[in-house]
Amino acid sequence: MDLDSKGNIIPMLAEKWEISPDGKTYTFHLKKGVKFHDGTEFNAEAVKFNLDRDRQKNSNRKGELSAVAEVKVVDPLTVQIVLSKPYAPLLSQLTDRAGMMVSPAAVKKDGDKFQNNPVGTGPYKFQERKKGNQLVLVKNPDYWKKGYPKTEKLIFKIMTDSNVALVNLKSGQVDMTNRFPLNEVSKYASDSKIGIVNQPGPGFKGIMFNLKDPAFQDKRVRQAIDKVIDREAIVKVALFGVGTPGRSALSPTSWAYDATMDKPQAVDVEGAKKLLAAAGKENGFSFTILTDSDPVSQQACQLIQKQLKAINIDMKIQKQDFGTLLDRTQKGDFQMAYMGWSGRTDPDGNFYSWVYSEGTDNFMKYSNPEMDQLLEEGRSLTDQGARKEVYKKVMQKLNEDVPYIYLYHENNVFGLSKAVKGFTPIPDGMIRTLDMTKE
Repeated sequence: MDLDSKGNIIPMLAEKWEISPDGKTYTFHLKKGVKFHDGTEFNAEAVKFNLDRDRQKNSNRKGELSAVAEVKVVDPLTVQIVLSKPYAPLLSQLTDRAGMMVSPAAVKKDGDKFQNNPVGTGPYKFQERKKGNQLVLVKNPDYWKKGYPKTEKLIFKIMTDSNVALVNLKSGQVDMTNRFPLNEVSKYASDSKIGIVNQPGPGFKGIMFNLKDPAFQDKRVRQAIDKVIDREAIVKVALFGVGTPGRSALSPTSWAYDATMDKPQAVDVEGAKKLLAAAGKENGFSFTILTDSDPVSQQACQLIQKQLKAINIDMKIQKQDFGTLLDRTQKGDFQMAYMGWSGRTDPDGNFYSWVYSEGTDNFMKYSNPEMDQLLEEGRSLTDQGARKEVYKKVMQKLNEDVPYIYLYHENNVFGLSKAVKGFTPIPDGMIRTLDMTKE
């Protein structure tokens, strides 16, 4: 499946599907006549191969498919996914990475080296990759959607500096960028050659506490820090207004979004001081926050550093490359860390791995049986309205326990040459190239 511009789930390789009344069996009817780029036929056996592969212990997708008990081939164009228990986010997961189908023949042939020569069914075929430099894709002449794609070749150039990317966009060396200097966004609102797409993204940014650290084991300390952070100032200064101040894991792009839960509280220095005093830290204390090298992250941390001085807290900032930052947080080698999430279309994807006791991204080591129960309930219900109420309770509990301070939601910002046509932004922030052309 895939997503449309409003975030609705739409058919792709699966033309249609049915869900059993008990919510535990999903039957998918597949598109006929589709082939992988190496000529291998796409069918139910290929789907079973992919999903079984994604469920293996060494797969990064195993958590997304943890509720899958069995994948059955009914006939060449019909496949069933049988769940151990109802799991409402399944369809959403299949619009994302877990639903990306690759050639079983190519995987068996290349083994661990498959990533160097990926083979899918999409509109473009892999041609070459120069690590850290560029990726080249060429038109798939046998794509199942007749008349598509509309472009012969795609070249992705790797540029870690958004300012360098903008220079290349202005000079015509690239036609589109998926990173844009936030301080330049307003300047190009009515430019004759470059267009800007600036829309809310599905993720969040914030700071996580290590709840094993003695400084943060009392939730009143965490609540005090939360009370003095000025989210609107952070978005205005660090993001140049290109973002949404928030206090929840769900952005305005989510169907479960609740504006009352996401609205930042007013800064309350006196209330924070009372909480610190009650926790025995009326004289303040010091700690270190880890952050990546991105200038936005740096400036956000510097603003928080200034804001915390109002309650006599000395926050030191330690910059790391992102790989080291991720490694240290995974190992629990931190006191506080500035880290975010790109977001998922189903609310379960923004909560479960982060705040479930055994969640794969729960580096805070937060554990609350009540939270675990709510999260299990949220993914087992099929009624969207009932699920929204569950996630409201989840946010209420998180705002009380404060294992993580949600600060803001980043926008998805793209820069495009006015010669580029056919780009439709999708809430998940990933670029769909099928309709894109260049005049």
